[in-house]
Amino acid sequence: MRDDAVEALRSLNEVVERLRAPGGCPWDREQTHRSLRPYLLEETYEVLEAIDNAEPGTLREELGDLLLQVLMHSAIAMEEDGGFDIGDVAGDVRAKMIHRHPHVFGDVAVDGPAGVVVNWEKLKTAEKRERLSLLDGVPAAMPALAHAQGVQKRPARVGFDETPTVPVALDAVRGALARVEDVADELGEAERGEDWASEAGDPEIAIGELLFAVVALARRLRVNPEEALRGRAMGFASRFRALEARAREDGVDLHDLSDSDWRARWEATAP
Repeated sequence: MRDDAVEALRSLNEVVERLRAPGGCPWDREQTHRSLRPYLLEETYEVLEAIDNAEPGTLREELGDLLLQVLMHSAIAMEEDGGFDIGDVAGDVRAKMIHRHPHVFGDVAVDGPAGVVVNWEKLKTAEKRERLSLLDGVPAAMPALAHAQGVQKRPARVGFDETPTVPVALDAVRGALARVEDVADELGEAERGEDWASEAGDPEIAIGELLFAVVALARRLRVNPEEALRGRAMGFASRFRALEARAREDGVDLHDLSDSDWRARWEATAP
């Protein structure tokens, strides 16, 4: 690392510690790990958006905001009895990376990227013997698609996969879709503007099975389902905004459109 980069990191950490110190910023001084949770999540999503938009300048800025959150949490921890500072955080993760890369820092041979992943899971299991399950490391607070991917991926890395091939994964999707069709046949059509029902039941279970199967298929195709769905949703949102813009130009109130008008305007925005 460049000397000036080291100095920049040290200076930023000193700013954070000054904000937390007596006589510092009243807002920063009252923050806790819990109160900062929404900001950590928000900054993470802003980094992801900068990556999606391929904006190096924005990515640089958002990574800085995310780094600030890491330093803030470390500064808070340092103030607690038996706490730790950013040096401890860096030291721990450095030791972890060296231990989990014996093919780089030791004399272990691996068979390509897949072998690295398998060996990583073995080493992690050895490190975290207090965990009763491989799934204990998958945060339940993750978005549902990412969580589903995690609970499928961990067992698969050690040899158990419900859908070990693309054909099996496709069959699972077809079977889940057939169950959705069976459930849908028993339901009436929703009224225009009607949202989802609040109670859980067969439809929710069937859709859950379908989504879980689609996540498995995405894994087999080496596609991140969270990113795939986000991309599709962003494409839809962009096209719908174009529809809204044209309606404004035409002086049309969207609430007055018939189904056929909606369809015509939607098709007119096709790429």
